[in-house]
Amino acid sequence: MKKDEVGHNFLARLGKTRLRPGGKKATDWLIANGDFNADKKVLEVACNMGTTAIGLAQQFGCHIEGVDLDEQALEKAKQNIAAAGLQDKINVQRANAMKLPFEDNSFDIVINEAMLTMLPIQAKTKAVEEYFRVLKPGGFLLTHDVMLTTEDAEPIIQQLREAINITVTPLTREDWKTLFLDCGFHNVDSFHGEMTLLSPKGMIDDEGVFGTLRILSNALKAENRQTFKKMFRVFNDPDKKLNFIAVCSQK
Repeated sequence: MKKDEVGHNFLARLGKTRLRPGGKKATDWLIANGDFNADKKVLEVACNMGTTAIGLAQQFGCHIEGVDLDEQALEKAKQNIAAAGLQDKINVQRANAMKLPFEDNSFDIVINEAMLTMLPIQAKTKAVEEYFRVLKPGGFLLTHDVMLTTEDAEPIIQQLREAINITVTPLTREDWKTLFLDCGFHNVDSFHGEMTLLSPKGMIDDEGVFGTLRILSNALKAENRQTFKKMFRVFNDPDKKLNFIAVCSQK
């Protein structure tokens, strides 16, 4: 792992295309709850390489704005969108979740996966307030994050921070729900389960057998092995202190 390289960039470099704590299963639950159709205007915050946006445009034909702060991820997203022939459906740009460049009441759905965990509490609140602002009344916020199963989680949080090189702040199920309620959302519904990002079954579900083998082959190279082993141990914590949560909230 290069100095200062963050975990999701490291995994993307190994070939991981889905960088979500609950994998495809959690994303599918969010999509099933989002009431998507071709007329919906969608914002994806932290769109990364465009995997979810492309899937949504292909499945529903909706128009999607994607934002991310990572220039490299946006370049890859543009390539992936062009390869899928979806330039007329998906537009991506560099923007900050805490200061979105969109008018109030602009979107029917905001989807944001595996990003709020990375923000300190105050910044989480600021981002969720922005999502509330740009959503139309009745619109849905779909989020997917790391969930703590215990209040006594400081050791595992520290291990997670060291493994992925980011000062993450995951929350318990109740604290995630409180965050959305405090920002004005209602009908806050959630689905949670074991972390699958680097579990063998989760990787096969997300990436397929050949994709998983390619990732493992890259992970076992000398320059990647130590970092991958550290991440693998943390994400497959035997005490299950780290789970995933998917949350559907309505404005």
